[in-house]
Amino acid sequence: MGINARHMKETHKHVKDSEVIKTEMVLPNDTNTLNNLMGGKLMHWMDVVAAISAQRHSNSVVVTASVDNISFKNPIALGNVVTLNAQVTRAFNTSMEVYIEVIAEDIPANKKYSSHKAFFTFVAVDSDGKPVKVPGLKPLNEQEEELYKGALRRRQLRLILAKRMNPQDATELKSLFDLEGIGQKE
Repeated sequence: MGINARHMKETHKHVKDSEVIKTEMVLPNDTNTLNNLMGGKLMHWMDVVAAISAQRHSNSVVVTASVDNISFKNPIALGNVVTLNAQVTRAFNTSMEVYIEVIAEDIPANKKYSSHKAFFTFVAVDSDGKPVKVPGLKPLNEQEEELYKGALRRRQLRLILAKRMNPQDATELKSLFDLEGIGQKE
């Protein structure tokens, strides 16, 4: 069965179908001079788990199209355990947004904390590198629905910044800032 045939069978998938959890330990070769995990190493791990998530959703090879702001909230120390959780938040025509949350854990101190979050966008491609259609996504709970709704606004912002969308056409983004009617008497 070819790639396109697989795409025609499934019209919608669920978030759980794309979930990926990866756990790593920060070793000396992964650290900077402050004995913290190097940002580039973490970004590599994030790209890998996000790509696997997108592949699970699309049943295709995927390529990274964009990475939104990766917030480096807290450093991750040598010897800590890092867990990366990835899931598709929304599928568009040929692209998918993947949310990644990074949890760091200092096992001897019994401490866990959220250290990084990011949104990656992937495009599903065929063996010739041409974009292929991906199944839609059906959110099943409130958290999935919130990420799903926000994905359209984030997508519009990405397209505007890449000069691929006119800001006037970004209806979802404009609705956040629509001040018309505020303060008017009824």
